[in-house]
Amino acid sequence: MEYVIEMLNIRKEFPGIVANNNITLQVEKGEIHALLGENGAGKSTLMNVLFGLYQPEKGEIRVKGEKVNITNPNIANDLGIGMVHQHFMLVDTFTVTENIILGSEPKKMGTVDIKSAEKEVQEISERYGLKVDPTAKISDISVGMQQRVEILKTLYRGAEILIFDEPTAVLTPQEIIELIQIMKTLINEGKSIILITHKLKEIMEVCDRVTVIRKGEGIGTVNVSETNPNELASLMVGREVSFTTEKTAASPKEPVLEIKDLNVLDSRGIKSVKGLNLEVRAGEIVGIAGVDGNGQTELIEAITGLMKSDSGQIMINGKEIQNQKPRQITRAGVGHIPQDRHKHGLVLDFPIGENMVLQTYNQEPNSKAGILNYKNIYSYAKKIIQEFDVRTPSEYTLARALSGGNQQKAIIGREVDRNPDLLIAAQPTRGLDVGAIEFIHSRLIEQRDQGKAVLLVSFELDEIMNVSDRIAVIYEGEIVAVVNPKETTEQELGLLMAGQSKKAGESSHV
Repeated sequence: MEYVIEMLNIRKEFPGIVANNNITLQVEKGEIHALLGENGAGKSTLMNVLFGLYQPEKGEIRVKGEKVNITNPNIANDLGIGMVHQHFMLVDTFTVTENIILGSEPKKMGTVDIKSAEKEVQEISERYGLKVDPTAKISDISVGMQQRVEILKTLYRGAEILIFDEPTAVLTPQEIIELIQIMKTLINEGKSIILITHKLKEIMEVCDRVTVIRKGEGIGTVNVSETNPNELASLMVGREVSFTTEKTAASPKEPVLEIKDLNVLDSRGIKSVKGLNLEVRAGEIVGIAGVDGNGQTELIEAITGLMKSDSGQIMINGKEIQNQKPRQITRAGVGHIPQDRHKHGLVLDFPIGENMVLQTYNQEPNSKAGILNYKNIYSYAKKIIQEFDVRTPSEYTLARALSGGNQQKAIIGREVDRNPDLLIAAQPTRGLDVGAIEFIHSRLIEQRDQGKAVLLVSFELDEIMNVSDRIAVIYEGEIVAVVNPKETTEQELGLLMAGQSKKAGESSHV
């Protein structure tokens, strides 16, 4: 068998942790090969070794049968290996073309030949069905488009083997369908793909084979045609996993969050939330379903004080909170799991322990008379880390050193432990594996059962259907319908999310 990539008995250590313990991965030409594992299992580390970002302590790498020494990403590029990172490496103020050619700029008469570069980018874009405008500025295009720019960057450099690191974690359902099509086109053009993921549905749909890693150890490689999601899930986490969320019927009480006629302008001054009305009661989970970009972000930021509202009312337990400072809103009983964990959830260069008290560091027992009590802060953090199974060498480890999923679990632990009256969970399981998703859903339901109000905002329809007691559909900044998950289907929700109103005469209240 001819393999395009062979990683044989790779061992990679960091202080206090063995991230990869003698792992072997063999990729055939023209296949989509999944690398499956829990958050923190060592998937990204293994691929960073292949891409030359890390050097292994042991093992060898072969490309097309030849033993190679990949000491930096430039050597990986020269060998035809390209990597599309989970957190994009793009310069916001540059155009698409400027980002793609960065580091390998075509020159003409001593200056950068941007015109011929734009033409080449356009040609590659059309060939692979990427549909990207070469002249657009990165800050003006969607997350899905930014990912296509990352793919184009690798193709522009002549990549034959593409590594995709959790590529669908930040995409809408529609963008995921488009990405899968792009991947199939790449394979038809003779490329090979390694897909780092923990989404079993995607593996079953597009992959040929899957290699499973658990806690830094290689568990084995299986043909996708000979396996099923349940088997893959138990290989990944080492136990049976439930895909349905067990919960009793909700018994909602008084309203905790009341929003009346809310209008919010986005950063460009365009009205993105229009006369929105919504109520979330104690003891219920209300899910907000909608395609990305229909006002969800602005709604959450208006409730949490990250953005000013233009008009209307936001009340928590009967008290008006709109346009107050985030700290006042937090103290009024609001918890917030933000959709962008890096921008709004963590201070990446602080230890994970200090991140656990970002809202409470200035209160006793975390501080007294303006002096921080580090002993108390770190023992409190240790409790959350243990309770929420945050995989980290210690509570003193910098937040940026944790895997994305473990960063997410830490944020959720911090917010749930504060026991807020209203918990806003925005994309709470983005980038999490099935075991962690099961755990997070059970914690959201636990909050509900303790009489708290939960507002769940998610692009994952099965998550909305599984966890919510009521579903509010948002379209162009308005709640267009409120439905009962037991009485609707994903198809009906999809139509409502696309702006197709319910049949005349139907009530939109449950």
